[in-house]
Amino acid sequence: MTEATLSSKNQIVIPREARQALGIKPGDKLLVVVRAGKVLVLEKPKSFADATRGMARGTYPKDYLKKERQSWR
Repeated sequence: MTEATLSSKNQIVIPREARQALGIKPGDKLLVVVRAGKVLVLEKPKSFADATRGMARGTYPKDYLKKERQSWR
């Protein structure tokens, strides 16, 4: 864990260890997410489809999507 300070311009410097762990460099895009009073800084994925693939796996009852799609007809 490394400490960062908020500047008078509301900017922070991402510590070297974190930049190296993410493999980011100047000009790279990052995502800033606020969840339950915490801030997460994530590397912006090159493809959101690839980054989110499989996230909902196991969260829906069996055949839920099939039944839902049939109800659209």
